[in-house]
Amino acid sequence: MSVLCYNKGCGQRFDPENNPDDGCTYHPGVPVFHDALKGWSCCKRRTTDFSDFLSIVGCTKGPHNKEKPPEPVKPDVTSSGEKKDTDNQKPKFNEYIISAPKPQEAIRRPSADEPMVRLQHKVSGSLKQALEKLKLSENAAEKKEEDNDEIKIGTSCKNGGCTKSFEGPASDSDVCLYHSGFPIFHEGMKYWSCCKRKTSDFNTFLSQEGCTKGTHLWRKKDAGTKVVPCRFDWHQTGSQVIISIYAKNTVPELSYVDANSTTLNIHVIFEGEKEFEQKISLWGVIDVSKSIVNMMAAKIEVAMKKSEAMSWARLDLPPPVAPPKENEKKKEEDDSEDEDE
Repeated sequence: MSVLCYNKGCGQRFDPENNPDDGCTYHPGVPVFHDALKGWSCCKRRTTDFSDFLSIVGCTKGPHNKEKPPEPVKPDVTSSGEKKDTDNQKPKFNEYIISAPKPQEAIRRPSADEPMVRLQHKVSGSLKQALEKLKLSENAAEKKEEDNDEIKIGTSCKNGGCTKSFEGPASDSDVCLYHSGFPIFHEGMKYWSCCKRKTSDFNTFLSQEGCTKGTHLWRKKDAGTKVVPCRFDWHQTGSQVIISIYAKNTVPELSYVDANSTTLNIHVIFEGEKEFEQKISLWGVIDVSKSIVNMMAAKIEVAMKKSEAMSWARLDLPPPVAPPKENEKKKEEDDSEDEDE
């Protein structure tokens, strides 16, 4: 009497009395279905068609097997749809309860009126070297000026609007007619701010006689420092916000950064006579004690430690929007009523 072989991939009937060791060709592995491919774990052949998968010839030879594999245990279901006690069917393992960390409380924004603290600064070796070279060149220039202290014949007066030239010591006693103001060029008109005699012709403008009497100025006065704009940028990491100020040859003795938790005051003297100032109301809160200024030959970096590990949306905090005045609010309400009518 023939019986059915239960080896995977065989499905033939055989005589138990005549069951040779190589009579069955089957798959000892398990079916594998992954990314639309179907196959057996024991051999490498894969196909996308299910019929082809069923027809894959076995990869192992052995005797036929008449033992039917046990069916998986299914939980009994009562008439009410509730499952019976299935504690014995559940896998045995230790349960661990993992709780999420408690959210950190947001730091309350301190007042902008807190006392300012001067941030400590570090001077790089490249800046020290650049300043030494600059100092040597300035000393050489000063020595050259001292050697050429005498006013040369033909030197023109530096007062605006004066056309006189130095012709000797007697020129010092001459009266200088000059413009004490500054030139203005607006909408095609040219004039001096001190007398406002307007003209559209540039030569006429240059030949306007001065409106102020005084002494000639044969050498330009030292203007000192002048406030100029300076390019700066910023970026951030998880724990810091870094401002880069692209000022070359910064003077460490005259430059500083004052800060409190929410405000930054930057004062930089660079390239000898240029001055840069910037006040920033910061978007976030910083730890002043862990912030530092790094001065280099080509730029300054203000590295500020974040008090709260969060990403800043921008560097500066926008000023608060003023609420609309009562008159404007009333006017808007009247306009809306007119539209409804």
